[in-house]
Amino acid sequence: MSKKLFTVKEIKPLSANNYVKSVSLKGITYTDELKHIFITEKEKGKFDRDIFEECGFDVNILGTKRISAASKSWQAAYKKNGIIGLKDTRA
Repeated sequence: MSKKLFTVKEIKPLSANNYVKSVSLKGITYTDELKHIFITEKEKGKFDRDIFEECGFDVNILGTKRISAASKSWQAAYKKNGIIGLKDTRA
């Protein structure tokens, strides 16, 4: 998890993004749809930052470490279990 905490001012636009399930001061939960889009676009050769920007995120709010961590996690899950590996199984 990133050490960067979100401010109340940053949480508002993040919460409004259709690809965000939830967001708190400490973290963000993305939709499975975003993960699918991310993997598809990544396989086309796009950069992590560009994919997030195209999905309506302000990368300055998210930060490069958080984007990089999400990218590594999703790619590893996809490599191990395919599209099912991207599904959020938390209740």
